Order: sequence, then C-alpha cells, then structure tokens
Amino acid sequence: MTHRTWSIGELAAATGITVKTLRYYSDSGLLPVAERSSGGHRRYGPEAWERIALIRRLRALETPIASIARVASGEQALGDLVAAELTSVQEQLTQLQWREATLGALDDCADGERLRRLEILARVQRLPQARRSLTDHWYRELPAEMPKRRLDLMVAMLSPEPWRDPSPAAALAYAEIHVLVSTPGFTRWTGDHAQEMRDAPAFYGEIDEAAALTAAAVREGLRPGPGAAVNAFVSAHARARRESDTPAFRRFLHTLVSRSSGFDPRLRRYWGLLDTVTGGRSLNMTAAHAWLTEGLSLSIAAAEDPAHGSAEWPPPARKAHRGPVA
Repeated sequence: MTHRTWSIGELAAATGITVKTLRYYSDSGLLPVAERSSGGHRRYGPEAWERIALIRRLRALETPIASIARVASGEQALGDLVAAELTSVQEQLTQLQWREATLGALDDCADGERLRRLEILARVQRLPQARRSLTDHWYRELPAEMPKRRLDLMVAMLSPEPWRDPSPAAALAYAEIHVLVSTPGFTRWTGDHAQEMRDAPAFYGEIDEAAALTAAAVREGLRPGPGAAVNAFVSAHARARRESDTPAFRRFLHTLVSRSSGFDPRLRRYWGLLDTVTGGRSLNMTAAHAWLTEGLSLSIAAAEDPAHGSAEWPPPARKAHRGPVA
C-alpha cells in the first residue's frame, strides 16, 4: 500500500472488519484517528493497523473490550492483562468444576436423598463467600489467648480452600461442613480445659511439638503407646499448670482429655468430612486426640505395672522440635 492514511472504508475492505465495528473501536478509543479529511471524515495511519492486529489477537482470546482499551491507552500493561484474565478464567473454571461435582452428587442418589442434598449443596455454590463463612466462624470460636500465628494455622486447617476439581463426594462433604458449623451449640474444637491454662501462650507454643510428633506417628501408622509424642503432650499441660510430670498428673490429664470435646460426635464428623474434602491431606484432630489419649493411658499403665510394658520414669528430657507445626 502506498497510502499514508486510510479511510474507514479502506480499512474495512483490507481487514475484513465491518465499518460498524471499526467505528465502534474508534468511538471507544481503541483505534487512533490520524487526521480528518476536508470533509470531516476520519483517516487512519499505520498505527491503526498495529492496533487492529492487537485487538484481533486479544478478541480471539475473548478478552473484553474494556480490558483491551486499558492496554491500548497504556493504563494497563499487556502482561498484567494476561495475568488478570488468567485468574478470571481459573475462577470460572473452578466454578464450573464445582458445579459439575454438585450435579454429580445430586445425580447418583434416590429422590428423597436428592432433595436433602440439594438443600445442603445450595449453601456453597458461591465459593469465596462459603469459605469466608467458615473462616469467620473459627476466628470467633477458637480461644482468644491462642497466639495469632497458631490461630491462623488452625483456621486454615479447619476451613480449607475448596479443591479446583472436587469429586462429588468432596463437594457434598464441604457443604455438610457448613451445615455443622451453623448448628446451634456446635462445640468448638478445644476442650474446656484450655480455659484453665495459667500461661496459655506458653501452652500453645509447647503443644505444637506434641501435635507434630503425633501427626508423624499417625501418618506412619504407629500404634499408640508411651513415647516422645505422649511425653511432649503431657509436658505442655504440666508446664502450663505449673505441675510436674508424675503418674498422678498423667492420671488427672487422662481424665481431663477423655471427657474433652475431642470426642464430641459432631466434631468427629467434622474432621471426617475434612478428610474427604482434603483427600486426607490434613491431620484428623479427632484421630490424633484418640491416639494421644490411648497412648497416655498406656504410659500410665506401663509406669505403674511393668507387666504392661517398660517405661522410663521420669520421662527423658525432650529435644526441641523444629519441624513444621501440625
């Protein structure tokens, strides 16, 4: 082409884009006008061709005109636009996958169960809001004296992000969790004994070691019994109460934890549902609680009656645990 500028009709003929669409691009500020003819008609320079190429490529990706306009005006970098569009597509994909899982959960059941599931699943179709309701619940319910870092970790474990590609069972379990937390009188995960701590921050700091050791034992399938995990658990409670780790204190602690909320059936169900939601990635606190309770009982028996096994008393000093907090 030998032209320095082109009319809108010439651009339309050369690009295959209708005059109406090109006029819309011009009016939206997407297509720069080089000059006006003596008759007042718009003329377009070489930069119009570059802009049309950019618009075509972005529109092929179904990028909204408003987003293209921000890039064209320099308000937004192309890389930032791509990142924002990618995030948007991922969110839409998650919503579609969640909808697919929801429909799958409603498909494979009898009519009566289908109606029950429909009522439950309707609670969690807006995923960001659904998760926020869980996190808000646990921030209200967990003990205020818990150190913030540990509080944040516990809330994250109790209210996980929904999977991007959930199974029907995981979608239903996530909805069931919301039903549980909305039940009047739903018990928080800690026992009432946490309120008896004289030095709560120190207690929560030391209990992390016991949690990490217990998590490792449960993951490895070890049977409950005397050992490092139980000793760390007892030590945390003894130090917080300014007590010594003695058989008598262990009997007291065993009575305390045996009646604690770790065995609340609603909480047992909550942790079981979390297992389904996360695919077993998070520690089941009810299972850990039961493991420690049985291990504590066996440690008492071993200390008081050698026939139940050997136990070093007093328990050996612990090395500080530096692994990840469970």
